[in-house]
Amino acid sequence: MKIATLIVRTLMGAIFLCTSISYFVLSNPEPATTGDFKAFQVGLIASTYLMPLAKSVEFLCGLSFLTGKFTTLANIIIFPVIINILLINYFLTPNNLPIGIAVFLGNLFLIYSHWKNYEGLFKMNG
Repeated sequence: MKIATLIVRTLMGAIFLCTSISYFVLSNPEPATTGDFKAFQVGLIASTYLMPLAKSVEFLCGLSFLTGKFTTLANIIIFPVIINILLINYFLTPNNLPIGIAVFLGNLFLIYSHWKNYEGLFKMNG
């Protein structure tokens, strides 16, 4: 289990680090988009803060996954971003859905592997 956790954590960290760095450095040209996804993307860019915020979260969580520090916190912080990635891929760009599913399952696996750290969130006091 430890080796699988290390592999998944490293892969997820590399994915998030690479995508966030490429966003900020603009080393990769933006792929041409069409239809509903283009309208959605134009709205994200028009907000001026949302993409830099999401990419900053991805960068910090990617660093956390790669270093192994604050992984429990990074799993929770990145979860809404991953849900958004999954839903965007499902509804707007189905050809990218396998990537969204892989990242989603990777995050669920990391949450499962650190479950003892989350148990206190679900205990009923009474």
